[in-house]
Amino acid sequence: MIEDAEEILEEVGFDPEASVLTHRQAQVLALRERGFSQASIADALGTSRANVSSVEGSARDNLERARETIAFAEALRAPVRVQVEAGTDLYDVPEAVYAACDEAGVKVEYTAPDLMKVVSDAAGDAVTGRQVATDLVVGVTSGGSVRVRQSD
Repeated sequence: MIEDAEEILEEVGFDPEASVLTHRQAQVLALRERGFSQASIADALGTSRANVSSVEGSARDNLERARETIAFAEALRAPVRVQVEAGTDLYDVPEAVYAACDEAGVKVEYTAPDLMKVVSDAAGDAVTGRQVATDLVVGVTSGGSVRVRQSD
């Protein structure tokens, strides 16, 4: 089983020097993604299931922080940033985004209904029904991709 993990890591080009994951975290995630249970991984690694659970949890936390960092960097580079205040109707967001994109000469790759879904999905609990509950920043990259972040 450990050989399987090492094969997977080699196949996907895992580099522990460039990754936010430790080698052990990458092994555990590789095996979990292949359907192995925490108990079977613990047996193969000679450790406890609780330890494997802890390693997996830390790995997933590290990945989420890495995603958040990337989203932050993309938001900084996005030529279009639209502030959406709490209380805004989600149906008003596409018009504001399209207007800002027109002004910046950026083409959005989404129709209005698709854009509302992207914003709602990315915002998570910051959007309830049609209501924006928390201030958001909607960024649009020069390629037309949309990034959504909760604003502080």
